[in-house]
Amino acid sequence: MNKIVLIIQREYLTRVKKKSFVIMTIVGPLLMAAMIVLPALLAKWSGSTEKRVAVLDETGWFFEHFKNEDNLSFYHVFGDLNQEKEDALNANGDLLLYIPLPELNVPVNAELYSTKQPGLNVTSYIKSVMKQTVENKKLPDIIKSSKVDINLVNIKVDEEGLEKESNTEVEVGLSIFAGLMIYFFIFMFGAQVLKGVIEEKTNRIVEVIISSVKPFQLMMGKIIGIAMVGLTQFLLWIILTLIIVGFAQLAFMGSDMMMQLPNAQSDMLAQASQGTDGNPMTMVTELLGSINLPVMIISFILYFLGGYLMYASLFAAIGGAVDNDADTQQFMFPVSIPLIFAIAMSGVVVNQPDSSLSFWMSMIPFTSPITMIMRIPFGVPYWELGLSMALLVLGFIATTWMAGRIYKTGILMYGKKITYRTLWTWLTAR
Repeated sequence: MNKIVLIIQREYLTRVKKKSFVIMTIVGPLLMAAMIVLPALLAKWSGSTEKRVAVLDETGWFFEHFKNEDNLSFYHVFGDLNQEKEDALNANGDLLLYIPLPELNVPVNAELYSTKQPGLNVTSYIKSVMKQTVENKKLPDIIKSSKVDINLVNIKVDEEGLEKESNTEVEVGLSIFAGLMIYFFIFMFGAQVLKGVIEEKTNRIVEVIISSVKPFQLMMGKIIGIAMVGLTQFLLWIILTLIIVGFAQLAFMGSDMMMQLPNAQSDMLAQASQGTDGNPMTMVTELLGSINLPVMIISFILYFLGGYLMYASLFAAIGGAVDNDADTQQFMFPVSIPLIFAIAMSGVVVNQPDSSLSFWMSMIPFTSPITMIMRIPFGVPYWELGLSMALLVLGFIATTWMAGRIYKTGILMYGKKITYRTLWTWLTAR
């Protein structure tokens, strides 16, 4: 055990002291912060000119329905189409919206003339206004008065008969986010294990290390050590990114010009906040009230660790069996198929979390880290969680044993083309 700890310390300290680790720890948050801050800054400093749209409405339905927006204004014209087109496009550099008299009763067609391609916000706004105006004019007054907003509240009843409100949209979003994060972590950290093993084997450093420790101890020390390096860097990324974004908002935006969410997100949050006191923390608390957050957080940590350790052992075995990165592809794909399949089936899992397929995928160790974490926000019996975690531990033990046998033989093999038959021979050798 002491030797494994020494290997963990070596892997961790050697990697965190590298210039590449320091550089990426600094550059990573800068890039992530730039992805958050730059769109808002560019939108603020873009210096976009105001677009003016001349409206030639032969129907009279839309008079004064087009309201001026940011960098977008409307004015009505009443002359001949060709003359108004000439005046708007060539003389004034504006756009011309032409709404002809319909052959039937309802004007549903329009033409937008411009010398340059109009932005998506222009066309979307025009279509939205026309659609709303036509619908209001088409509906009789009795139907208009009967239009109501439907507020559907989901109430979850547990086995003891207790009722609790739930938010399906939040549960779906949280489950997909958690599944993708585990998928990302497993591949990111597993790839570091694979690369580290191949580097030591290629440089023949492993021959010296094997003289002092057992191959299994070396493999486990490397897996745990690299995991600690990755987790350290990831946590630093999160902390530094939040600090940089916070300073950028204060320096460039000001307290009254914080970054705005897209319209769809703003509408969703506005609807979600109805019935609250307007406090963001209150809104978040109510949205997450139906989810058992302690179970979710603990499960996320356990499934990440279990999934990572299981797949990292397989990646280490592949790294020990091959001599270069090019040879890893034929072995990486079969190992990665279960994870890719779990992500591909995420739509089925979030729509049918209690189906037989979702249940069995959350029990099979190769897919359970992603599938089970996606099911937890919808409510999973504790016995299913316990069984799934127990099977994941057994899967980790089994894959570690298999990887250890392959690693023990392959780590000192050079210059031989490895096939699946060769791996099977190493695995079954006594």
